[in-house]
Amino acid sequence: MAAHSCSYSALLLIICTATEAAGKTSEQPAVEERSWEATEVEEATLHEAAADKRDTPAPETEAPSPIPQPKDDFQEELVIRPLHSGDIYASFQFRTLWETDFMSGNKVSHYRLFPKSLGQVISKFSVRELHISFTQGYWRTMQWGQPFQPAPPGAELWVWFQDSVTDVDGTWKELTNVLSGIFCASLNFIDSTNTVQPSASFKPLGIGNVTDHRFLRYATLPREIVCTENLTPWKKLLPCGSKAGLTVLLKSEKLFHSSFHSQAVHIRPVCQDWQCKTTSWELRQTLNVVFDLHTSGQGKREWSLFKMFSRTLTEACPLASSSKIYIDITDDPQGELFELSPATPLLSQAMVLGDRRTFSVYDLTQPVTFGTVRSLNLLIRWKSSEGDMLRPLLHAERYVAGYGLQTGEIHTLMYNNHPYRSFPVLLLDTVPWYLRLYIHTLTVTSKGKDNKPSYIHYQPSKDRLRPHLLEMLVQLPPNSVTEVTVEFERALLKWTEYTPDPNHGFYVGSSVISSLVPSIVAMDTNITMDRPLFSSFFPCKEESSFFVRVYTEPLLVNLPTPDFSMPYNVICLTCTVVAVGYGSLYNLLTRSFQIEEPSPGLAKRLANIIRKMRGVPPL
Repeated sequence: MAAHSCSYSALLLIICTATEAAGKTSEQPAVEERSWEATEVEEATLHEAAADKRDTPAPETEAPSPIPQPKDDFQEELVIRPLHSGDIYASFQFRTLWETDFMSGNKVSHYRLFPKSLGQVISKFSVRELHISFTQGYWRTMQWGQPFQPAPPGAELWVWFQDSVTDVDGTWKELTNVLSGIFCASLNFIDSTNTVQPSASFKPLGIGNVTDHRFLRYATLPREIVCTENLTPWKKLLPCGSKAGLTVLLKSEKLFHSSFHSQAVHIRPVCQDWQCKTTSWELRQTLNVVFDLHTSGQGKREWSLFKMFSRTLTEACPLASSSKIYIDITDDPQGELFELSPATPLLSQAMVLGDRRTFSVYDLTQPVTFGTVRSLNLLIRWKSSEGDMLRPLLHAERYVAGYGLQTGEIHTLMYNNHPYRSFPVLLLDTVPWYLRLYIHTLTVTSKGKDNKPSYIHYQPSKDRLRPHLLEMLVQLPPNSVTEVTVEFERALLKWTEYTPDPNHGFYVGSSVISSLVPSIVAMDTNITMDRPLFSSFFPCKEESSFFVRVYTEPLLVNLPTPDFSMPYNVICLTCTVVAVGYGSLYNLLTRSFQIEEPSPGLAKRLANIIRKMRGVPPL
């Protein structure tokens, strides 16, 4: 279980070369030279101030009591990465940190930055960690690389409950209904048929060594459609809403007109300081979007904030202590591939997914960032289309094989692109009960040879009660493709269990692959440094590896489907027979017949009229 020796990773290295002369010029905007962003100055200043305060003798007169500092903090940032395909990857990170205790049982009544709706959910349902995501589209790893925070297509929800919860299943059901109302989603369709208890794939991301998987629940809805009604309540959780700061860029018609869109909410307890003497609750809201060059209709490789979001930035969120924009310029350090304007003198380096990346930094809390026009519109203009993207070290895909509607095979391919290092991966597969797995047909092959898993956890399904759960720890040889194959049989559902469009097929959730991938460069594990939010979500103490979670494509499987048009045909035929046969017979039995004389001709009627006028009886 070497893959789980540490909690998850992606650590940061900030290079600070602030000399005494650079410190004097840092107060004014540099124009001619770029300078590295010093992120430890604030911490050092606080320590110096505390030391000066201790050295200074206390005055004889009693000083007025200081104003209590708020125990919550809000940060926002935007990371923009130009992709080699010409597309643009934009990642929003919003972090709310609150020094409070939801686990003590004390009722929290005053909320400042932390949303009250989520705080009440944590308190009522005794939630230790909550992770929820809504994704539209599939992340193309081989074209775009690894995302900062991966998510499967559709909706994903996994929750760690506190050990004081007695009825975990009942609490889980109530929690999904409440979250369904908060996010305007179909989470109320989560029940026992699509919920599992992973034993090793999902560990707590916050503090605490809770490893009892009885308090963990994981579920996905691969067919969930993400739209504006999901984005609106997500934005309302932010302190500034969509009125100021980076949230003004979140325009729905632009975000959903993209190749990939994913929004998530992560809640976990974290350490307040490096000694972890006090704890805080972290709410991290993320939104990732990839804009396609061809669907935008521009016809040229040129992007700007206004073209992507139809908005420009005019100010930071007034409640944010930090508001920054990071532009990834690692592949273009000399400005030969693309041009970035306006230029910024601040640079920052961070360890992201095992690679040292360089970013241009725009601090929105500084008025000089917006210039004289009080508006910031970043422009990226490509000069050349050259350059190759490094292949991701870990990649996976999945598909269904076979013919007919009785049996089939599920194939999962895991690629290890590292040239000389092998590493273990943990595979999690959740298969619905109506696909009956033949677990004795499970095979794992690498380079044409059998690859025996070192750990297997399998929980068989129960019809209409729970799905299949399969977890395996597999060692991937270097520069190889490992294939996992298992056969299944399709079940015949009741006619009331089919969806309104049964011929479309039934979705099977994505496979989850977790691994500690060997890093090319040594990673910095100094957690006291001020790191960008996008690089500090998966903490890890390993210096030679970084954590990666990969999701495969969801499967679309056809089941034996009856002809639902036959009831309609039977109803039409029956109604026709009843109308023609029984209707005619009933008409003959109930009709009364009367003899009527034929009507007289026109000449006779005229003669009768004349006779009537003369007072003579009619003919």
